[in-house]
Amino acid sequence: MTTQYNERRSGGFFVFLLALVLGAAAMAVFLRHATNGFMERVADRIIGRTTTFDTSVPAVVQRIQRLSRLETVVYSLDTIVEGSRSSAVLPDLLAGDRILLVVHGQSIAGIDLAKLKPEDVKITTDNNGVRTIHVNLPPSELFSTTLDNQHTRVYARSTGILVPVDQNLESETRAKAEQQLQKNALSDGILDAATRNARASIATLLYGLGFQKVDVL
Repeated sequence: MTTQYNERRSGGFFVFLLALVLGAAAMAVFLRHATNGFMERVADRIIGRTTTFDTSVPAVVQRIQRLSRLETVVYSLDTIVEGSRSSAVLPDLLAGDRILLVVHGQSIAGIDLAKLKPEDVKITTDNNGVRTIHVNLPPSELFSTTLDNQHTRVYARSTGILVPVDQNLESETRAKAEQQLQKNALSDGILDAATRNARASIATLLYGLGFQKVDVL
């Protein structure tokens, strides 16, 4: 009788120990993979962990500057651009050269956040402990204007009887197309759109750092 009792106690202890090990392993897996949302908050409460951010002016400036060139707007355009050569004496039928390009290109605009300075960021705390951050962003810029060579092609080409094909006319017309694309992007307000989008992106970042009020200009 005594032997059976000891065996039962040993078996129960083994089951208890196994359950304890499995439970600890499951808890470890849970804590390791609870990295966002509600599950992360539960994990933080279990292990007593709190998340803090350094929200001093130098730290905030560095955090924003890490975004570097923040590209916020892509302006695309499809159009037809003409380039031509003509003679002051002879008609185009004899001495002219004309090309039509079907052009697809894009302009990219945004803000170079590397230009942000510490004096552009101001943090205040009111009597209720509400922290407000004011940020003056650098002005928006047109970063680039390029043609998509895969979708840009010669639509038509005509050359006068008395002149050879001008090999430079196509490249000059492409350059003209880039200038036209850039002009259209600017006239359509690409820089204003870039500023609005950048303000929204930076405001989201700052709210995520824990500021209750955010003012981005």
